[in-house]
Order: sequence, then C-alpha cells, then structure tokens
Amino acid sequence: MTDPTPSNIHIALVHFPVYNKVGDIVTSSVTTLDVHDISRISRTYNIATFYVVTPLATQQVLVERMMKHWKEGYGATYNPTRKEALLVTRVKNVLDESIADIAQRTGKRPKIVIPDAKAFPQSRDYAAIREELKNQDEQYLLVFGTGWGLEHGLVQRADFVLAPIEGLSGYNHLPVRAAIAVILDRLLAREA
Repeated sequence: MTDPTPSNIHIALVHFPVYNKVGDIVTSSVTTLDVHDISRISRTYNIATFYVVTPLATQQVLVERMMKHWKEGYGATYNPTRKEALLVTRVKNVLDESIADIAQRTGKRPKIVIPDAKAFPQSRDYAAIREELKNQDEQYLLVFGTGWGLEHGLVQRADFVLAPIEGLSGYNHLPVRAAIAVILDRLLAREA
C-alpha cells in the first residue's frame, strides 16, 4: 500500500458542549461504535486526524483502552485494518485542545468548518467548501456534534458553516457516523 498525499483536513467529534433533546447543554456519552466507524471513514477519506472530544475522564479511558486493544493488543494482529484506521484517532478534553494540537503539529491554526441544520451568516454550500478545502496552504477542522447538536456559540465562531444534508423525505436525523460519511464523500470524493 502506498502512503496517500498528506492531508490538511482533520475532524472532531464533540461530546461537550452539546444540547440534549430539551435544549440543555450536556456532555453526551462516547459510543465506541462511533469511534471504530468514524476512524474507518477517516482513513478511507485520508483525514489527517480524527479527534474524539470529551471532558469525561472515564470516557477518555474507555476510548484509550479500546484503541490500545486494536493498536497494540491481540486486536492489532486479528484485524490490522482496524489498527490502521485507529492510528489517526486521538482523544482530547475540549475542542480547543484539538485546535492547538493541529497548530502545534502543522504550524497553522485550522479553519473551522461546522455542519449545521440552520443557516448562519458564514454558511456555505458544499461546492464552496469543497473548493476551499483544496487550499493546501491551510489546515481545516470539520467539527461534528453529538446529542442534539453543538452549542450555538461554537457554531457562531466557526469560519464556515456547512449547509445541512437534505434528504428526500423531510426527515433529518442521521446518526453522526452516517452524516460524517455523507459529508466527507460530498466534499472529498473524486469527481466522476
């Protein structure tokens, strides 16, 4: 396997601050299935880093333990493709730590791109963001929320807000790992 061109695109799955279904700001639980699947999606689309963002120490330990099993333990030999996918995954307390990590490793603060179901002044369609992401002189962090979405202050501070995924039925409640796959494919897939 040849190494792909180094990527300037990172993603973060944020578990705090997010809303619950009644509008309270909460910390959502990490789902190990999300970590596995989003790591695989990230590797497929050559994402430089996938950040699992949670301030809960118990959740961080859970993710680190699961990753260690697949990267160093029996799982590394049992399923080497899962090991390969998890090599891009990191755990951070808060989103700002992810931003600082990218800046420290690359020398550039990333531009923040957030998908949201509502329009904001900095909202852009997929074609505009797809074109923006081609700028190899920049780093980009696509930030995804769990629960019922990211706290609005995070969204308002984004450099770009990505237009929502619109299906065919008016129903719009995709699981986050499916939304990430759809969005990355729309933004990064080779054009036919």
